[in-house]
Amino acid sequence: MAKGKVKIKKKTKGTPQSAGGRQEKDKRMAQPKKYQLFSLAVVALVVAIGVAPLTAEISASGPHHHHHHKYTALKMDVASLTVNNELVTDVVVSWKSEHCYKCLFQQLGVVPAWPGPGVPSAVDFTVNTQHGITLQVNSSPSSVDFCSVPFHFGEHGNYSLWVKNLTDSGIISCSMVTDADPVNSYIPILTAFLVFAGLAVVSAIGGTILRLDAVKSILFRLGSSMETERLINSELGSPGRIVETVTDNILPPLPTPSKRLRSLDTFRGISLVIMVFVNYGGGRYWFFRHESWNGLTVADLVFPWFVFIMGTSIALSVNSLLRVGTSRCSLLWKTVWRSLQLFIIGVLIINPNYCQGPLSWYNLRIPGVLQRLAWSYLVVACLNLLVARVHMDNLPSSAWWYPAREILLYWPAWLCMLLLEMIWLCLTFLLPVPGCPTGYLGPGGIGDMGLYPNCTGGAAGYIDRWLLGESHIYQTPSSRVIYATHVPFDPEGVLGSINSIFMTFLGLQAGYIILHYKDLHSKIMSRFLIWGLILGIISAVLTKCSRDQGFIPVNKNLWSLSYVTTLACFAFVMLVLVYYTVDVKKWWSGAPFYYPGMNSILVYVGHEVFEEYFPFRWQMINSQSHAEHLTQNLVATSCWVFISYVLYRKKIFWKI
Repeated sequence: MAKGKVKIKKKTKGTPQSAGGRQEKDKRMAQPKKYQLFSLAVVALVVAIGVAPLTAEISASGPHHHHHHKYTALKMDVASLTVNNELVTDVVVSWKSEHCYKCLFQQLGVVPAWPGPGVPSAVDFTVNTQHGITLQVNSSPSSVDFCSVPFHFGEHGNYSLWVKNLTDSGIISCSMVTDADPVNSYIPILTAFLVFAGLAVVSAIGGTILRLDAVKSILFRLGSSMETERLINSELGSPGRIVETVTDNILPPLPTPSKRLRSLDTFRGISLVIMVFVNYGGGRYWFFRHESWNGLTVADLVFPWFVFIMGTSIALSVNSLLRVGTSRCSLLWKTVWRSLQLFIIGVLIINPNYCQGPLSWYNLRIPGVLQRLAWSYLVVACLNLLVARVHMDNLPSSAWWYPAREILLYWPAWLCMLLLEMIWLCLTFLLPVPGCPTGYLGPGGIGDMGLYPNCTGGAAGYIDRWLLGESHIYQTPSSRVIYATHVPFDPEGVLGSINSIFMTFLGLQAGYIILHYKDLHSKIMSRFLIWGLILGIISAVLTKCSRDQGFIPVNKNLWSLSYVTTLACFAFVMLVLVYYTVDVKKWWSGAPFYYPGMNSILVYVGHEVFEEYFPFRWQMINSQSHAEHLTQNLVATSCWVFISYVLYRKKIFWKI
């Protein structure tokens, strides 16, 4: 950690004259609140740990016990398929995932001809259950297509495919039979959801009870009025409480206390908690993993949201610092220094090649998540420093540009962003790539009927391999899972950084809206919704409302333009919901997401560094159980939420 030159700042409050007395008094008064929240956190962890045996028991109680020995030996996300051949010729069984766009069939195996009348030839296979697949049966010598069977297999199910020649017709029939029903692999998720939803309901009811007048009067009688007031106005008891603290984990603390929008930290915390959960494995469910190529899963949502809210925080923080007299030159230097620290931490501390032993300069991965954050932060913060306005209340309301002031006042920055997007479009669609079609956006491998196996990512992959070298980019991209690609490709590569910068800039735009319409909640929310609508329309045009057939498909690996507009649309809408419930109506305090949102860099770096340590990971009894993986990942994520809460209570925030 020393390499990043980290500073741990401890926030203190109160005047110097009364610091000693107040600290002792605050310590006594905070005890009820501390114990209350500590107890809740412990209960959450204990209940989460208890999910494992419950879900494991449900999963093990299969519908047909006489088949139990067969499918318990199967690995996660697979089923058993027996192909029975009653033909007088060998058959070749091939398969293709329905999630794979324009893909070649891959051979599953060969089933020999029947040995004699009434005795079919049978061969056992295992098939994937994450997505629906299409089975194709061909004749071995002449490759004549006999039949094609689309089917979605269930995990640990037992299936038989019968290939027969219908009597006196010469027509070959293929029929699928379910010999043993699959297990319901989604029961662990449902159980976990009910557990955490129950905890949230109990917490909300407890807070409501504490605010009742009758309960207040009883508590006033039992203890001092000051202690009771602190208990009632705790994080659980009063969702609307605003605290004074730092502005962002990448940005410096405000020099003077100011009212802070809890919704921004809550939004950042939601993104971060989901990011930690999916990085730890997400219970090994496919929708908690990154999409193989085009499309979206839960795992693809969170990084752009984190980038977006970083841009919002840049606008608010820089404006606040400029208003108290901080010079733009000093802020520029701090911006460059923080970006460099983020980049170094990303390269030297959080590097996937550590799983292969000590780092080597020969295969050191240069791009990464923190590196992408560093570049995005550097460019957008510098742009903002060039155009940021110190005062918002002295603008002429009669001017023609006043209704669109949050855009037109910053036209030089918009001009720079449009130029960057033009560069991205030109490089993506016009750059010649050796051996590949110009403007190719596909995954290569077996996609596009196997015509371009080495063209993964088109211009984006080519630029990374040319600029950084094949050994310095990500070696196991998600496209390997379905498209069987073998070319290294980095999802945090150079070309995609342009659109990451654009995503940060859209978040900066949200910050400008908050600054220009300060305390006008309806104006802020309506502007957010308008931006969400505009970006949604752009996405619909770019993608033609389809996953694979649009002009520019939604693609996290490429950080395509439609990916940014789609996720920014979601971000604006979600920010409206969080802003309304947390800061406008004060129905929700933002807990527990608020706490990791206040210490985002510590939580992100910590969860990567300590990933293999207990209690974040332990040796499982059954490593092929979704229930055990889900429990382990939920406990690990809950631990980081609890750690961030403890640090928040002690006013410890990790700054870089």
